[in-house]
Amino acid sequence: MLSARLVLFVTIFVAMLGLSVLFPVLAPLARELGLSPLQVGAFSAAYSLMQFLCAPLWGARSERVGRKPVLQLGLLGFALSFALFGVVAALGLQGMLGGAALFALLLVTRLIGGALSSATLPTAQAYMADITDRDNRAAAMGMIGAALGLGIVFGPALGALLSVFGLLVPVFFSAVLALVTALFAARALSESHRTAGDEDGTPVRRRELLSRPGVLLLLAVSGLYTLASVGMEQSIGFYVQDTLSVSGAEATRAIGVMLTVFGLLAAAVQGSRFLFKRFKTAQLIVAGLAVMGAGMLLLAQAGAFWTITAALGVVGVGSALLGPSLSAALSLGANSREQGHIAGLNAGALALGRLLGPLVGTGLYQYVSLQGPYLFSGILLLTLLVLVLAQKGSAHTVAARS
Repeated sequence: MLSARLVLFVTIFVAMLGLSVLFPVLAPLARELGLSPLQVGAFSAAYSLMQFLCAPLWGARSERVGRKPVLQLGLLGFALSFALFGVVAALGLQGMLGGAALFALLLVTRLIGGALSSATLPTAQAYMADITDRDNRAAAMGMIGAALGLGIVFGPALGALLSVFGLLVPVFFSAVLALVTALFAARALSESHRTAGDEDGTPVRRRELLSRPGVLLLLAVSGLYTLASVGMEQSIGFYVQDTLSVSGAEATRAIGVMLTVFGLLAAAVQGSRFLFKRFKTAQLIVAGLAVMGAGMLLLAQAGAFWTITAALGVVGVGSALLGPSLSAALSLGANSREQGHIAGLNAGALALGRLLGPLVGTGLYQYVSLQGPYLFSGILLLTLLVLVLAQKGSAHTVAARS
């Protein structure tokens, strides 16, 4: 019998793999469909916007109906949205749809996908909190972070391989993969959350959670570090081309190697049980902000292949320390009736960062300077470090409870 932790790891890994499989095919598919880069950007923004709006609702719903049905719904919604996206895109490639109608229908599929798939991450985090004790909470959240990271690392390579058989093959592959994952989770997972009531019968109010000392600051750090990370990911391809004076296949290979190093280091750190058990979450949050901030500033000064790669590695290590530690700190500040609520709020903060990150990163790159996104992110992260250290009676205290 597989352990629940391993099942969750596989579930999140496969879900992220299915999402990132599309990364290398969206741009060429858009060209075939006659869509502009701005319209493709709108797909990503719509997906993240719905995750921001819906993740807290799904987290709260998992408290009422249980983790397992909400997790399954998220995976099934993921499968449905990708299947619909593939069908609409196929009609576009066949000339049966085009122009505004094609764009509108594709956008609707992304809105559906963002709304339904946003149930997956907060429910998985709440499930993990249900089955782990306080001493192992950060390491358990690290497992989820490692699953996300590995999915992002291997997904694009798989997508590029599958695209040889057709641009829509990765899209339908993602839909089938999500469906199989939902069936796997249905058979392998049992319900982890008791929904028959609570200790005092008092309903959980989101406002009360947000008013607790440190919670808002921790959520802000979650959203802003994600903004910095996504802004870097969206602009780094341009930075490599302009700094190293490369283009085409040479640029693609260089960027691919760099981001692979970034992803593998992040996944290795997030999967380190020793690290997350040896240090308190407060210490890891402080270290993560310092390391990631330093990496961004180093990136702004890097001008060669290996210096850019090394700086990205530092950023990856810092972000890997931050993600699980922030999730664990928020989880440890909530009781058993509040895990879904707090995980949903955190997932919403992450989604907001993913929504705004591309706009900030590419905007600074285009209108300020090549180094603009990384200088901004470095200063932002180090400012957050100062705020966290200064708030020892709030966010620092919440994080230090472990």
